[in-house]
Amino acid sequence: MSDRVGRIITGDELTADTEVNAEVCIVGSGAGGAVLAHELTARGLDVVMLEEGSYHTRRDFKMDEAWAYPHLYQEMANRATDDLAIRILQGRSVGGTTTINWTTCFRTPPRITQVWRERFGMTALTDEALRPHFEALEKRLHIHEWPLDQINQNNRKLWEGCEKLGYDHKLIRRNVHKCVNLGYCGVGCPVDAKQSMLVTFLPDAVEKGLRLYANASARRLEVSGSRVTAVHAEVRDPATDKPRGVKLTVRAKVVAVSGGAINSPALLLRSGLDQGGKVGRRTFLHPTVVSVGIFDEEIAAYAGAPQSVYSHQFIDRGAGKVGWFTETSPIHPVVAAVSFAGFGEGHRELIRALPNLNAVVASLADGLLPDEVGATVKLRGGGDARLSIHYDLQPSHFEAARVSQAELAKIQFAAGAKQVVTLHEAPVVMNSEKELGKLDSAPWERCRTRFFSAHQMGGCPMGSDPAKSVVTPELRFRGMENLFVVDGSIFPTSLGVNPQQTIYGLARWGAQFVAGSVA
Repeated sequence: MSDRVGRIITGDELTADTEVNAEVCIVGSGAGGAVLAHELTARGLDVVMLEEGSYHTRRDFKMDEAWAYPHLYQEMANRATDDLAIRILQGRSVGGTTTINWTTCFRTPPRITQVWRERFGMTALTDEALRPHFEALEKRLHIHEWPLDQINQNNRKLWEGCEKLGYDHKLIRRNVHKCVNLGYCGVGCPVDAKQSMLVTFLPDAVEKGLRLYANASARRLEVSGSRVTAVHAEVRDPATDKPRGVKLTVRAKVVAVSGGAINSPALLLRSGLDQGGKVGRRTFLHPTVVSVGIFDEEIAAYAGAPQSVYSHQFIDRGAGKVGWFTETSPIHPVVAAVSFAGFGEGHRELIRALPNLNAVVASLADGLLPDEVGATVKLRGGGDARLSIHYDLQPSHFEAARVSQAELAKIQFAAGAKQVVTLHEAPVVMNSEKELGKLDSAPWERCRTRFFSAHQMGGCPMGSDPAKSVVTPELRFRGMENLFVVDGSIFPTSLGVNPQQTIYGLARWGAQFVAGSVA
């Protein structure tokens, strides 16, 4: 055990400009940064971490949507692409998105690691190389399959519908311990059952000496030649989230950017590190469509484990087709009210039916077709903190959205739904499977059908080819001696599964390269 004293310092504790020194500075406390911090402190390294969000604990998590979205989400859960076509849900607090995600865990699919090896030169990234990291993570984070007899009615409808149609369906593995099945994972776990970074690797690292500064928004990396010499952060008020006029500077031998897809590219761009325009490109979002089923029986999709069943029936649709994977979404009152389409009485009737609603989703596995470029993250004029996120939705995405919407409805009708409703601007209402043809004439256009993203990936893709990648196979930012990127932004494609466990695994695997660069 190191004699170095670790602690969490909040923004209200820094009353004057402060400069600290460390061997490693990590920007971001989510899935990548937290695991990296744990691995580095376990090696005895002196690590400082910066997190722009606030530090909250289970005592703050009162299953209150109105409190949670402003305090725990990027842009108060209003982050979206420039054209508002895709709403982006992403965490912003100590623990990052792991604090507010739905606990779904998948190892990186072998078909994806194969693509990464064959198309992007990640030859060392084999399933065998990742296996010991996944096994260690699964033990520490209590990742296990959720029992069939404990799935809620929302997920049971997906299970029953797939079973009747003969579609692939399996139980999801979740990172929970002594879970009491409340169902409000998305607004912070009030009993610390969710094994997020907030309650696992971050406190582990603090015990080993990590100094974690919350409310410290990294604004710029100071660069001299081929090295980062300092990280400059703006201290924010925990109560108001406004700048306090206090600056925090960290001088470290090595810097790891772990702000996640979107925020990591943004920091690099603010620092003048754009690699000829490659930084921020090839950002993938798993664009997701939602199908709402109305049942005679009570579903209570706001209670119970949010996701416990999945189907990969349509993940591989062959050449030229975008595949998708199917899961459920919980339905809580506030997010339902702002997400459901329609106006006036129609919208009101749907909200009134909340206890009887089921939601299944299809998340498109983007970035795997040769011509897919995904989204581009840029800074708005003047280099301000505000971001521009442009996603180039293609006909192949809309084709997959249309076909997947029909398959979701088939699953719901097979499970006993009396009606199925889409989230089009003018909702498509179907009363039986015979009416699926209505989807063919629906407007499959941006902003006329709603897409969501809970999975942000890419923007700093890894690879062996300097023309196609931002970081090397060792996760080093190209052209910089002491700068690494360790988070979901390094994915060269999307995964076709929920990404948190892959980020954990790559961070644990990549820690060797970061540690080895500390001279």
